Amino acid sequence: MSRIFATSVASVQPHYVARVEKKGRTRAELDEVITWLTGFDEAALRRYLDNLVDELARGRPLQKVLRS
Repeated sequence: MSRIFATSVASVQPHYVARVEKKGRTRAELDEVITWLTGFDEAALRRYLDNLVDELARGRPLQKVLRS
């Protein structure tokens, strides 16, 4: 299994936080941007994305993962 499929969104977010904070921005600003982009709050986004990644990692066809 590819390492990217085993990586949860929750484990990647601290890297995004560190990146924006390094540039003088805040976690709250990052969360606002992510919420704006996706329409999900932080908890819903983490639950939803983790499920999509799990489905893909288990070999579910991409069309079904994308719900298309």
